[in-house]
Amino acid sequence: MYVENKNIELTDLGGGVVRKVLAYSENLMSVELHFDKGAVGAKHSHPHEQIGYLISGSLLFQEEGKEDKVLVAGDTYYVAPDVPHGVVALEETMLLDIFTPMRKDFV
Repeated sequence: MYVENKNIELTDLGGGVVRKVLAYSENLMSVELHFDKGAVGAKHSHPHEQIGYLISGSLLFQEEGKEDKVLVAGDTYYVAPDVPHGVVALEETMLLDIFTPMRKDFV
């Protein structure tokens, strides 16, 4: 299976955040996110494991129980299931999130 990025529609999440659901199966999902400068990914939690990779830009990563951390292009993060987390884009930012299992709420 392959997915051509150019053929995927953006989902406007509001507040300067858009999402593209890329390739996925029942066990794994890849998602591309775009944030305008100042856009907020509100603190939330979910039962999925998550790894993020910053493709470009920078953001303030917030995770419950940890100090806020500035991440830049090339940095990665891991979020355990059910841990509240969120981000604030410090500049225009694009990131890739990987979830396991897949996020049924995204499709």
